[in-house]
Amino acid sequence: MTLELISSHAVLFKGEAESVTLPGALGSFTVLKNHAPLISVLQPGEVRYRTPEGEEKRVAIKGGLVDVDNNVIAVCVY
Repeated sequence: MTLELISSHAVLFKGEAESVTLPGALGSFTVLKNHAPLISVLQPGEVRYRTPEGEEKRVAIKGGLVDVDNNVIAVCVY
């Protein structure tokens, strides 16, 4: 699946990811391939994602929004 992680200043990551864990308003949740479509508000915390090579990366955020649809995870953070 494709992860697009952007802020108002830069594209932080755009590429393939095996899993993405996000700090949602009601708690953290993980998105895997073929996840149901959703839109959620994000709280302060970390976006964690695993690349196809198995490397786990983390990005600290103050909040944002996520849109999941058709194996594309679009995350706008601040």
